[in-house]
Amino acid sequence: MLTPVAAQRIAESGVVVPRYAEVADLVLGSPVVVDGQIRSAARIKGAEAADVAPGHVRYYVEADVLALIRAGSPMPARIGYVVDVPLDARGRAPRLNKRRVLAFARPVAGRPTMVQLTTLDSQRDWSAELDAMVRRIVREVVAPDAPPAVTGLGNAFHVPGTLPGEGETQIFVQTATGDPISLSILRRPGQDRRWSVSLGEIVDEGAGPPPRDTLLWYRLACGLPRTLPAESLSAEDPENARVAREDYRFVLDQLGNCRG
Repeated sequence: MLTPVAAQRIAESGVVVPRYAEVADLVLGSPVVVDGQIRSAARIKGAEAADVAPGHVRYYVEADVLALIRAGSPMPARIGYVVDVPLDARGRAPRLNKRRVLAFARPVAGRPTMVQLTTLDSQRDWSAELDAMVRRIVREVVAPDAPPAVTGLGNAFHVPGTLPGEGETQIFVQTATGDPISLSILRRPGQDRRWSVSLGEIVDEGAGPPPRDTLLWYRLACGLPRTLPAESLSAEDPENARVAREDYRFVLDQLGNCRG
């Protein structure tokens, strides 16, 4: 497993390894993920390439499937797709033949040998580091207990303790599946604030925060709103609401920028 890092890395092969969030975006949006080797690449010109971004060229690629990392059904040994790739450092169209790639795609109805990239540039040069990250994220995504996407925030409240500076804030997170996620922030006199995230009906204060560069971290860091909405605190008095907002900001700061 890769050691999580906040910044992009350069693999030994010289390939840039994207940040976790970028790869997670690709995996979540792609029902098909293929490790393949390009067998042929024919450049597309004219009207069929009229919308290509500056500094890019379009190809029709045929690739041999070396490994099927994610798919809902069997795939043929060779697939075809259209891809936009950047020009090389000299401004020339790159040679794609024999290049090993990871392709993030969806099936094409009625055409079993074709796939459609989920974005026209969602082909990435293969590296051992990127391959390992992709496979790890796919395992997280398809796991039965995979954390759902965050859609908003529900109720939030702060309960002061008996000592000055003591208290607990709980914030309930809304999800695409309706499965509960809750955040708990504890304040104790003379101690640093601690927070935890729980999946399920029971709040587990001992769960702790999610490790960075995991699917649960991604769901929260990329999906939580930047502020605690007023309707989440409608039942709180002004002081408790103020503390709850501070605690929510603390959680966001601890999670960090998912794309930074």
